[in-house]
Amino acid sequence: MRGFTVWDYVIFAAMLLVSAVIGVYYAFVGGGQKTSKDFLMGGRSMSALPVALSLTASFMSAVTVLGTPAEIYRYGAIFCIFAITYALVVLCSAEIFLPVFYKLGITSTYEYLELRFNKYLRLCGMVLFIIQTTLYTGIVIYAPALALNQVTGFDLWGAVVATGVVCTFYCTLGGLKAVVWTDVFQVGVMVAGFSAVIIRAVVVQEGIGRIVNDSYYGGRLNFWEFDPNPLQRHTFWTIIIGGTFTWTGIYGINQSQVQRYIACKNRFHAKLSLYINLVGLWGILACAVLCGLALYSIYKDCDPWTSKQVSAVDQLMPYLVLDILHDFPGAPGLFVASAYSGTLSTVSSSINALAAVTVEDLIRPYFRSLSEKKLSWISMGMSLFYGGVCIAMAAVASFLGALLQAALSIFGMVGGPLLGLFALGILCSFANGIGAFVGLVSGFVISLWVGIGSQIYPPLPERTKPLSLSTIGCNISSGNLTATENPLTTIFYTPSAERPALADNWYSLSYLYFSTLGTLTTVAVGIIISLLTGGLKQNTDRKFLLTKEDFLSNFSWSKSETPEKVEALNWKPFTTTAEGTDNPAFSHIEMDVASNKNKVNGLHI
Repeated sequence: MRGFTVWDYVIFAAMLLVSAVIGVYYAFVGGGQKTSKDFLMGGRSMSALPVALSLTASFMSAVTVLGTPAEIYRYGAIFCIFAITYALVVLCSAEIFLPVFYKLGITSTYEYLELRFNKYLRLCGMVLFIIQTTLYTGIVIYAPALALNQVTGFDLWGAVVATGVVCTFYCTLGGLKAVVWTDVFQVGVMVAGFSAVIIRAVVVQEGIGRIVNDSYYGGRLNFWEFDPNPLQRHTFWTIIIGGTFTWTGIYGINQSQVQRYIACKNRFHAKLSLYINLVGLWGILACAVLCGLALYSIYKDCDPWTSKQVSAVDQLMPYLVLDILHDFPGAPGLFVASAYSGTLSTVSSSINALAAVTVEDLIRPYFRSLSEKKLSWISMGMSLFYGGVCIAMAAVASFLGALLQAALSIFGMVGGPLLGLFALGILCSFANGIGAFVGLVSGFVISLWVGIGSQIYPPLPERTKPLSLSTIGCNISSGNLTATENPLTTIFYTPSAERPALADNWYSLSYLYFSTLGTLTTVAVGIIISLLTGGLKQNTDRKFLLTKEDFLSNFSWSKSETPEKVEALNWKPFTTTAEGTDNPAFSHIEMDVASNKNKVNGLHI
């Protein structure tokens, strides 16, 4: 296995350079960032397509590029069921959360909590978000750098600092517009990296039929696993139910996603951006699944992980790339650039969202005399500050690898109770501040209990069901890779003799249900406490709730919409999106490249 060549570094550097140039361009084009709204919300003038690609990119980090193929390799293609989950998530976000956030015209989602409940809940939400996002960003920068460094010898801290600095640079200069347009570029790079691997793997294996055949006989095409047991890690039900709650917590209410679709120029563009983004999510999922099946097909007789060629599962993809693409100068570099594109897009959205939350929730309410110009400078300062924090968190991640991973899965549980809190506010007119607070705390306690329990007593293999890997065809005596000092996996492991009764039922709950549990507990407790504390007596302003009009405006001619929007809404029959079929609205956004009748579906890609 050879390391990196000059061409690989050139391609990687070019990707960073283009990202930086986009930031400089948006810093000066159109008079730069005059107000904090320009900086944080792109002046609310974005159109659907770039925002859709940006939503896709920021949610697909390097963890997707390296982790999903490895997940398929180990546990099989049941992960594909997430395609249905994504459709449900986009539907919930676009039809429940988006209408309320968009009509209120807020910048920070936590502003809603103050409008609907009180300012203490707003502070709770904001603090949880800031801690969760900085932790997450540290891992997102460090984990892929580590995996790539161990396989390719790509310089670890050089990569971490370069990505962190470039990211901070274009976030600070260009604001949300730069974040969105660099994301569009980075999605392209990610797809290019995946495609290079898939095309070459198909050539090496002499056709896609052989890859599918190997996967079938290796038990990797395990799509239909209808076991209703909530303790099994991935089954049809855990992915559909648990996955929908987990991801709605990200798409529906997470600041870094909401901030972008609220930045669209009208509500139709905002909804459309979510629906187009669904196509992007499916595309990236398909790429990752194909890569995972190709991995299995190529290494079915000699698993590099068991034979100690790589020291962790997430190093399998870089290993495969060096194995099959080493004759093509620059191709491994393209793959590394695609992994880092995932990192950059996730980190930049986090930095922008953190700056928005800090300015809107901490600075604007308490320093009312500040001018817009000053606030825009403060927003830039916050971007710079959080960029530094994220690089620092990556350094922390290198010392506390496993602990931080545990902390992250614990913060994955924050999403559930927060989703429950927003759902209470938007869907229950009688929910009040006391009920919401008690609900949030109880949801949080329950999720943390299960979450920490499952970290201390990891579920047994019969719950996670890893598939068999073989090393029959290997003729290697010793591994050629240095083992990771602390691979990013859970460090706590207790021998089975000491496992308490709770460990094998309560703590073995599928990780996808942590969020579901938190949401349902928060909503249930919140409703009961609100009813007991006189929630029915309060008058809640209807603009804070999801109303029938919000839903019906999908179908009807509404007088308040601008003509341009009405024409657009008319183009979008709601039934088609609900079923996830192709949607004629795409063609009208795509500059009428061709008329609708001469193509099979409404997509021009």
